[in-house]
Amino acid sequence: MEKIASFTVNHLMLEPGVYVSRVDEDPATGTVVTTFDLRLTAPNREPVMNTAEVHTIEHLGATFLRNHAEWAGRIVYFGPMGCRTGFYLIVFGACDSREIAPLVREMFAFIAGFEGEIPGAAPDECGNYLDQSLPAAQWWARRYLRDTLENIDEAHLAYGA
Repeated sequence: MEKIASFTVNHLMLEPGVYVSRVDEDPATGTVVTTFDLRLTAPNREPVMNTAEVHTIEHLGATFLRNHAEWAGRIVYFGPMGCRTGFYLIVFGACDSREIAPLVREMFAFIAGFEGEIPGAAPDECGNYLDQSLPAAQWWARRYLRDTLENIDEAHLAYGA
């Protein structure tokens, strides 16, 4: 089998950042989609996130993105990586990391400052509604904002830069 694109990135060198993982055209429709790697931790060198905070970031991030005034219609998917070091954001259209970084910054600021009930965290709305942690999600959001997003540079916008 052919190795998939995400397994060709050297995870021993990868730092937290906002990276274009791939740009694909759907052969059936011709629609272009861009997949972003929102990396919150340095893989294999830092602790991974626990499932509760990953789940909360997923709920809050997806809610934020699908309600965003400018981007809502372009959002295909937002969800966690299986390795729990970050998230995938998939949008309609071709765009680069520099273009998407302000949206990612805005989303993580929303998560860091969120107050109230976590959207979709009820037994009739979620298959694992108890596995949530708003305080831990906010800790990760603040860390990603402070250490990566607030002063993001080229080294954290392109693989291997």
